[in-house]
Amino acid sequence: MDLATLVGIIGAIGLIVASMVLSGDLMIFVNAPSLLIVVGGTVFAVMAKFSLGQFFGATKVAAKSFVYRSTDPAELIEEIVELADAARKGGLLSLEGKEVSSDFLQKGIQLLVDGHDPEVVKAMMSKDRYLAEDRHLKGASIFSALGDVAPAMGMIGTLIGLVAMLSNMEDPKAIGPAMAIALLTTLYGSLLANAVFLPISDKLKLRADEEVLVQSLIIDALLAIQSGQNPRVIDSMLRTYLPERKRDVADTDAA
Repeated sequence: MDLATLVGIIGAIGLIVASMVLSGDLMIFVNAPSLLIVVGGTVFAVMAKFSLGQFFGATKVAAKSFVYRSTDPAELIEEIVELADAARKGGLLSLEGKEVSSDFLQKGIQLLVDGHDPEVVKAMMSKDRYLAEDRHLKGASIFSALGDVAPAMGMIGTLIGLVAMLSNMEDPKAIGPAMAIALLTTLYGSLLANAVFLPISDKLKLRADEEVLVQSLIIDALLAIQSGQNPRVIDSMLRTYLPERKRDVADTDAA
C-alpha cells in the first residue's frame, strides 16, 4: 500500500471539505447539474481521445498508485549476486527452479536456462520492459488528460450558469441557482484535477521510472550472468544503479 498517495489525496480533499463545513452549510456546495457537467463531461471528452480498452484499462493501471510492492534495488542486487555465484559454480542449469522475488527476473532466468543467445535474451526482456513502461505511461496520459479537461468542463459549466443567470435577470429567484452552477462547476473541476487526477498521473509516471530502472538492472544482470562474469564484478556493476549515498553504504556492508 502506497500511503503517500492515499494520505495525500484524502488529506487534500479532507481539508477542502473541512473548509466548506467551517464556512457554513456543506450542502450549499452540492449541486447535481454542476457534478453532471464536470464529471460526465470530463469522462466522455477524455474517452473520445482514447480507445475504450485504453480508457477502461487505465483504472487497473491506476491501482498501482495506491497498491504497489516496491522493489528495493539493493536487496535485488544481493539476490542477483547469489544467483551469479550459483551459476558460476554449477552452470546456468543450476538456476532452474530457483525461487526469486521478481517475476521479470524469473522469466529472464528461464531464458538463460533454456539456452537462448544473449541477443535473444536482451531483445525479449527489453521488449517486456518497453511494454510495461508503455502501459504505465498510457495510464498516466489518460489521467493527465482528465486533469486537463476537468477544469475546462468547469469553465463550460461556469459559462452555462452565467448565461442562465443573465437571461433571467428579471427573476431574482433564478439568479441564485444559476450563479451556484457557475461557481460550483469551476470548484469541482479544479478539485478533481488538482487533488485526484493529476496526482495519480504523476505517481504513475514515477512508477514507470522505478520499474524501468529495476528491469534495466535485471537485464544487465542476466547478460552478465550468462557471460560468466565474476559475481563481485556483477555486484560492482549493478550498484551503479543505486543512488551514490546508498551505493557507498552497500559497499561498506559488503566489505
